[in-house]
Amino acid sequence: MSPPLEGLAAIVTGAGRGLGRAEALELARLGAAVVVNDYGQPGRDGSGEACAGPAEEVAAEIRAAGGQALAHTGDVADFGQARELVETAVAEFGKLDILVNNAGILRDRMVFSMSEDEWDAVIRVHLKGHFNTTHFAAAHWRERSKAAGGRVYGRIVNTSSEAFLAGSAGQPNYAAAKGGIVGLTTSTALALAKYGVTANAICPRARTRMTEDVFAGMQMSGEGLDPLAPEHVAPLVGYLASPAAERVNGQLLVVHGGMVAVVERPRVQAQFDSKQDTFSYDELDALLTPHYADRPPGETFAAAEVLGLKRR
Repeated sequence: MSPPLEGLAAIVTGAGRGLGRAEALELARLGAAVVVNDYGQPGRDGSGEACAGPAEEVAAEIRAAGGQALAHTGDVADFGQARELVETAVAEFGKLDILVNNAGILRDRMVFSMSEDEWDAVIRVHLKGHFNTTHFAAAHWRERSKAAGGRVYGRIVNTSSEAFLAGSAGQPNYAAAKGGIVGLTTSTALALAKYGVTANAICPRARTRMTEDVFAGMQMSGEGLDPLAPEHVAPLVGYLASPAAERVNGQLLVVHGGMVAVVERPRVQAQFDSKQDTFSYDELDALLTPHYADRPPGETFAAAEVLGLKRR
């Protein structure tokens, strides 16, 4: 039986370390030829000199295991370099079938302390980076569809975060970018469905360079794979990239440590209708204040409450 991704070509951004590396290795294991993209800066805040090393090492690891891979060290947040990344995949493998957007940085700060640059840098790498590669991949699939006179094969897997679902006090830039990625994903899913392309987003929970502080107090178990290892996330990405997931489109999935949760789109919790032509302040006060009466002042929704999940 042939591997499920045999004959398909993929791009994985931010694939030199952590989640991206695990995802690139999994796509290759499932038969895909992979362009391993990583800008290679050593700092998780996007600091330091760009370096080809991380991308080259992962590409070499794939080739050593008998797969096809090449490294690309461009900055996906740069429009021209994102174009070059997609063109490289097409030139090397004849087409592009799978795009996994994973590249990101952190510049954490409370909203009242965050600088303009700290905001812009995170939005640029996460949200603009996702848009840039999606733009050029989508154009490639649209042109292929026109030439073929029908649907083609295309899969996009974007990386959001639970920080978007319930907020993250010290990460307003990151939470906003990850929320934007969900909006980009659902919009892209609607726009590209007629061409045979699906777009989905994942919220991974994994122990990586970017989350070393978040999970510092959660110790690894003494036996087996760390429940927060990136390798728990990679199989879902492989599945979403496969032909088996052709009916999965515009979805948001939380994944970690042997668990996958499909997140519903927001639902109306309560509705209040004015008895007049429009609401007055007094009427809104009479309706909404009692609705929130049992919630302590300033309390917001916890991630587990939003997701209906408990941390493992």
